[in-house]
Amino acid sequence: MLHKAVQVRLYPSKEQEILLAQTFGCSRWWWNYALNKSIETYKETGKGLAQIALNALLPKLKKEKDTEWLANCYSQVLQATTLNLTTAYKNFFDGKARFPRFKSKHGKQSIQYPQNVKIVDGNVKLPGNIGVVKAKIHRPVEGKIKTVTVSKIPSGKYFASILTVSEAGGQRPTVEGETPAVTEGKIYGIDLGLKHFTVVTDGEKVSKYDNPKHLAKHEKNLKRKQQKLARKQKGSKSRNRYRKVVAKVYEQVSNSRQDFLHKLSYKLVSDSQAVIVENLHVKGMVRNHNLAKAISDVGWGTFTNFLAYKLERKGGKLVEIDRWFPSSKLCSNCFYQMDKMPLDVREWICPHCGTHHDRDGNAAINIRAEGIRMLKADGSAVSAVGGEVSPKMGRKSHLRHSLLSTEAHTALGTPSQCG
Repeated sequence: MLHKAVQVRLYPSKEQEILLAQTFGCSRWWWNYALNKSIETYKETGKGLAQIALNALLPKLKKEKDTEWLANCYSQVLQATTLNLTTAYKNFFDGKARFPRFKSKHGKQSIQYPQNVKIVDGNVKLPGNIGVVKAKIHRPVEGKIKTVTVSKIPSGKYFASILTVSEAGGQRPTVEGETPAVTEGKIYGIDLGLKHFTVVTDGEKVSKYDNPKHLAKHEKNLKRKQQKLARKQKGSKSRNRYRKVVAKVYEQVSNSRQDFLHKLSYKLVSDSQAVIVENLHVKGMVRNHNLAKAISDVGWGTFTNFLAYKLERKGGKLVEIDRWFPSSKLCSNCFYQMDKMPLDVREWICPHCGTHHDRDGNAAINIRAEGIRMLKADGSAVSAVGGEVSPKMGRKSHLRHSLLSTEAHTALGTPSQCG
């Protein structure tokens, strides 16, 4: 089964904006209440609350005088909120995400409809009392609609992310005992960095793609607007209006980043059978305060996800080699490994064979060679052009496919605040 998400712009009427605001508020309040209840229960008993136990609290809350307004909210929205919270808890305990945070009325707002959403005459019909919302659907919504997430970003725009499920098209099922087939095409090795966003090799040539530095281009404008916002009185209408001005700058940064990542990932995937990258520990890397802003802005994780679902859609593979693989310190010609390679060393000569290396280009070649070795070890039929594979340099590696493909450019505002 292939999951695919299409993001569309919504244009609700004034009445629908009020209803959506109420639904956002109910969902947010229930998330915070359920999260607080789970934390208190864990402190008292050492155990959290399961999804069924949390949903069992809702009927009583809807009857109490102080929270009877919850009854006006579409019930499945609240149940979807519960599911998302319990999933967030599970991801935390599995080490996949940080601890769930309380939601704020400031920042991005979102709700999820698990079913009963329909596309009517090019518009989106939401269940409950909201009805048909005017939409701009830029491409056909194919497959069965699974869930729809409606969101409002800080700049005031509304979006619907429509997740559909369909049979994987164009891919023949693998027969048991048969060698897994890989799409014909090039095999790219990619070294991700900050000066050059990517250094790419296909075994014959090395290409460098500069870091666009999206945030730096807007930094002066953003700083000026943030200073003006800080001078406005808290809680005033003027401050609330100007918050949208600042949010629009963040939105421009996000849109330009998404556009760059989509175009580059499409370019690499369009003629490839596999792409090999390093499995970078971005969370650990941003602890370096000197590089945190640059690393967060560059979007390595998003780029890897884009590669994953685009490759999956065409039957290719994304290979992530272990982050400790010595791609920079290893001579791609004779496989001699240097003991140290400081970050300021951008070029070096192998003391064993005398080959002159560009640090990033050499790393990309080694990443590609290790990925090909792992593909062959996995039993995949690959036809690699260029580059020699060392049988002794195996490290931890895995093949990855993303279950979700995001077709539209996402438009994100400022991060939601805790509270």
